[in-house]
Amino acid sequence: MPAFIEAVELRKTYHVGKIEVPALRGISFRVQKGEFVSVVGPSGSGKSTLFYLLGGLTQADGGQVVIDGDDFAQLSDAARTRLRKRKIGFVFQKFNLLPTLDARSNIEIALDIAGTTAARDSAYFSKIVGLLGLDKRLRHRPSELSGGEQQRVALARALINKPAIVLADEPTGNLDSRNSEIVLSMLRHSNQELGQTVLMITHNPEAASYGDRIIHMRDGEIVAPEKDPQWTGHSA
Repeated sequence: MPAFIEAVELRKTYHVGKIEVPALRGISFRVQKGEFVSVVGPSGSGKSTLFYLLGGLTQADGGQVVIDGDDFAQLSDAARTRLRKRKIGFVFQKFNLLPTLDARSNIEIALDIAGTTAARDSAYFSKIVGLLGLDKRLRHRPSELSGGEQQRVALARALINKPAIVLADEPTGNLDSRNSEIVLSMLRHSNQELGQTVLMITHNPEAASYGDRIIHMRDGEIVAPEKDPQWTGHSA
């Protein structure tokens, strides 16, 4: 079966003055449609670089990222943008909400960016905000919301277009245990009930356990759990 997400010998190096800092050292893996995959590893392991490459937000120095048969390297900038809008929902650790808009508008702006012209699915909107406990917070701006509420708004924004793929970068990194559980349960719901393919970047073993499968990274490479001295969890 063809992979829905495929990384092939991905390499990325950053340059700090004359110093080269390898972030990814030729990693390869496949994710099937409908999987929930967690990518774990310590700080500096290359997890976030992988997130940006898989989302087409930056380009690799070598290798391939293939999303549902489309090779990012073979697409124009415009085509990559269309693919992102059509198929990928992003959840960032820092929320990236617009401070002048209320929660409802911060969620719905994803529809505008994607160029959605059909009638909006109000039932789906209500379901998403209800599951995330945002029903009574939709008129509040980000400054009037807690960090957990802001991340839930960001997650609703990622899901509102019903993307085939959800990419989440440390979605619980700034949250307390209650809000972490809400966000992780919603990602699990989107995977199991909505059929979305989820790839979550995290350093947290408990969060990683929500995935069907765990990919362990260290120093820009994929490692087996037993070879990673900082791993304290176990594969699902």
